[in-house]
Amino acid sequence: MPSTPGDQLSPPGARTPTRKGTTTLRNEPHSRSDETPTAVPPPRRSAFSPAADVIGSELDLGLTGSHVVHALTPGFCDAASVYLLERWRREETTYAGADPAQIEARRLALRVGTDAPESWAGTLPVGEVLVFPRETPYARALVDGHAQLLDSVDDHTAERLAASAGEDARVGELLKTRSFLVVPLRLRGGAIGFVACSRGPDRGPFVTAEVAAVESLAARASVALDNARRYEHERRTALAIRGSLLPGTIQEVEGCRIAHGSLPAGPGSIIGGDWFDVLRRPDDRVSLIVGDAMGHGPESAVAMIQLRTAVRTLASLDIPATDLVRRLDALASDTPGASFATCIYAEWDARRGTCTLVGAGHPPPLLRGPDGRTAPVTLVGAGLPLGLGAGVYEPTVLTIDAPSLLVLYSDGLVESREADIDQEIARLARALDTAAVEPADGQDPLPALCRRLLHAPSDPASADDRTLLLAELTPTMG
Repeated sequence: MPSTPGDQLSPPGARTPTRKGTTTLRNEPHSRSDETPTAVPPPRRSAFSPAADVIGSELDLGLTGSHVVHALTPGFCDAASVYLLERWRREETTYAGADPAQIEARRLALRVGTDAPESWAGTLPVGEVLVFPRETPYARALVDGHAQLLDSVDDHTAERLAASAGEDARVGELLKTRSFLVVPLRLRGGAIGFVACSRGPDRGPFVTAEVAAVESLAARASVALDNARRYEHERRTALAIRGSLLPGTIQEVEGCRIAHGSLPAGPGSIIGGDWFDVLRRPDDRVSLIVGDAMGHGPESAVAMIQLRTAVRTLASLDIPATDLVRRLDALASDTPGASFATCIYAEWDARRGTCTLVGAGHPPPLLRGPDGRTAPVTLVGAGLPLGLGAGVYEPTVLTIDAPSLLVLYSDGLVESREADIDQEIARLARALDTAAVEPADGQDPLPALCRRLLHAPSDPASADDRTLLLAELTPTMG
């Protein structure tokens, strides 16, 4: 299995530690200056490249690892790599024993001289998971918590590199290591990975002060890597939640074609309170809903998941639309974070040509009729938001005898600090009329229209998500 030059065993004659503190020095070359550490001034910050200054500036594991190896190579050493424990990266339990028989670590970043990582992808690919036995300096560094300093590459490492090199002659140069350093990455008393640095025969060996400098860099990198891992975990969770809220594969049922989409309020806003769904009902009916739980983040996500699940359960009972929203109101009053959530519920019956609408404090839907004009639907009762225990919701029943477009949306599309909501709803209706007549350039017109409306200009001060559900209703009665 390929590895960097640091994947090595300590030579048989390794001396006992010669420095107290955090660093274990093995086979460290003797030098007069190094025997008297005070004679060696600590490396200045310029010993590392400017990339050291940006470590932690990006909440991305790969970029953080890249910043570390670019800080070290080629100014400080000839080759550098960063590895993370696979268990830590996956947020699994740590090793049961204090001294595991082996460790599994993923190569997060690599730099050899000024070469691009891609040029080593075939020999030492970034992302590869390697197994390091207990006796390797990597495992020792992680278990002991001390840096490991060696002056040669052992046969074990040489064999592994040779096996992965193929015809890559550069591996021979990597094996000409004069000084090799492994520094553990530690966080809150535990190891999360390590940094490996090597110097060839044309450079002097690492000395004590330089080891300390890399340890300081590794401590800062550990915090940055932990922040990046936490962010990536939260992002994956958010994306999984958002993906679970999509209405599945339903795009068309008899008498109804669907297009839908959502747009977060900002680049860092993945989870909002919006949700939407499309549900098949008996007798070729279809239910559509757009809702909005207040706020952003985990609390709103939990609330909207519970509300969406409740709608699906209630719809399966095939109860009238008003009863469904009334029961949803009762459930929301007992659900943390769901109070004051709003929704608009629609049930389309293509055989009868009727569309039943029930609102709960939500902006009214838009309807574009066969005359090509879009207008908001005047609801019999707007209804109070969910969770207030009002329990009074009235249906609005539309008779549709010709193909029409029903538009359900969240208030993110009609919010503005400069105009009232009625003006913004009218603006959205006009935007729909304009976008509906634009050529689709060979694309399906309905999804193309949905994308145009989602990305239409709006109040830049708005901090709410946009959710849009278009339903092309075609009656099949008679």
